[in-house]
Amino acid sequence: MHPPAYNCFVDRDKMDSAIPDLGPKELSCTELQELKQLARQGYWARSYALRGQVYQRLIRDIPCRTVTPDASVYRDIVGKIVGKHSSASLPLPEFVDNTQVPSYCLNSKGEGAVRKILLCISNQFPDVSFCPALPAVVALLLHYSADEAECFEKACRILACNDSSRKLVDQSFLAFESSCMTFGDLVNKYCQAAHKLMVAVSEDVLQVYADWQRWLFGELPLSYFARVFDVFLVEGYKVLYRVALAILKFFHKVRAGQPLESDNVKQDIRAFVRDIAKTVSPEKLLEKAFAIRLFSRKEIQLLQMANEKALKQKGITVKQKRQFVHLAVHADNFHSEIVGVKEMRDIWSWVPERFALCQPLLLFSSLQHGYSLTRFYFQCEGREPTVLLIKTTQKEVCGAYLSTDWSERNKFGGKLGFFGTGECFVFRLQPEVQRYEWVVIKHPELTKPAPLESTTVPPSPSHSVSSEPADRLSPFLATRHFNLPSKTESLFMAGGSDCLIIETEASAGPQGRVMPGRALWDGPHTSQQYFWALPGEAGTHGAFCSLLFSSSRPP
Repeated sequence: MHPPAYNCFVDRDKMDSAIPDLGPKELSCTELQELKQLARQGYWARSYALRGQVYQRLIRDIPCRTVTPDASVYRDIVGKIVGKHSSASLPLPEFVDNTQVPSYCLNSKGEGAVRKILLCISNQFPDVSFCPALPAVVALLLHYSADEAECFEKACRILACNDSSRKLVDQSFLAFESSCMTFGDLVNKYCQAAHKLMVAVSEDVLQVYADWQRWLFGELPLSYFARVFDVFLVEGYKVLYRVALAILKFFHKVRAGQPLESDNVKQDIRAFVRDIAKTVSPEKLLEKAFAIRLFSRKEIQLLQMANEKALKQKGITVKQKRQFVHLAVHADNFHSEIVGVKEMRDIWSWVPERFALCQPLLLFSSLQHGYSLTRFYFQCEGREPTVLLIKTTQKEVCGAYLSTDWSERNKFGGKLGFFGTGECFVFRLQPEVQRYEWVVIKHPELTKPAPLESTTVPPSPSHSVSSEPADRLSPFLATRHFNLPSKTESLFMAGGSDCLIIETEASAGPQGRVMPGRALWDGPHTSQQYFWALPGEAGTHGAFCSLLFSSSRPP
């Protein structure tokens, strides 16, 4: 077998050790589904030449803007931009946010070439204001390019993709931060044990999850990152979420019950990722990633849009440079007779990330407002989402996160009707901490994504059902995205003149009905009740409770 024809940017000895060239030399398939399977199986992962051919083909097929800089543009501008500076001393563009160029078995000439290419990209893409993933992308593409100009053209095509349904890399801080928040939401849903560890060992889980792209674009060894990039070029951004979730699962499995190696969990995760070969192979990492049954790409896109909307409410724009976004519950802005700051931070870590940015606003307390449901509704209507906290006369503490405004109950003409979305959950803090979510979150096989224009299923005769606005800020797990036996299968809140009910579906009951776990309001049997709200935007609201807490802004 002939040795691989590495280009002049690659350190041959390091490359032979990192990724031995042992694989096939040809790829004949053209169907996307077959290509997808081959990428996941690593068909071209051990052939340097074949991987280069596949990258060339996949990147060439990316739909791009009409005017996208190509190799000839690079040759025209590189001399003017670099000037007489040596490649090693060139500064990196501001949009990489101080991210270092990963070596990825490049020699000194290759590392300098990455800097030159990044500066030329900055010149041609003034609208790219924040893209810390780009150094890793360029460093990898340089391996499989004939020269700097070809690598530049490939990177430009990835940046210039104009297919709105095909997100590739974040190019602004707004997009980057919303991706971090979306990742936090996914961890909260699919890696609950790891999430619990993050909450326990970190002051601010948002800052831990803000590091997720660095795990992939920089900390992962070359052989792992290249395998991830193989699949990413075929399947898109969702693959990145999958792999990062798998990394977190392996980190938790290895470190659970062990003391952290430092007082900074972010640094511990980075170190774990750098040395991931001690724990799991690339094949096992991808196997774990694709075993996670995420919701559809459309559902995740809606969540990303909702997170962007929440960040814009906080004043973050596309043009803005990095600023830290913090969890909003702190000792100086929160007080409750039912839970302490640590417990409330735990609850806040379960809340969708777009609302965890907001400071809680007290709406209702039985100590101040008494036990009247009428007063309770009066205080809480116009707020969404909300959190309910309840402390019983037996000192037990429980509650619920409520995704929908209580004023929705008025649509049922005085009858007890259910409303809300699958983001609702109930929990207890005493005598032990436990969260109860919608059964579909853990068992997505019970349903499947449905087209947005699907016909509404007639309601069950046992309950009235609310229609759902299409522009609600809480689209994740909204009923309209799922084919369910009955629309009432995914409605979670009800309120009448004598009681309110919050339920999450926990186990299958008669006739396929999923039986709920419930939290009920019956004033005199609870000792203290609170409702808190978080600032939202006009038309979208929030709340929290100790019998009730909330998170939102009035309409």
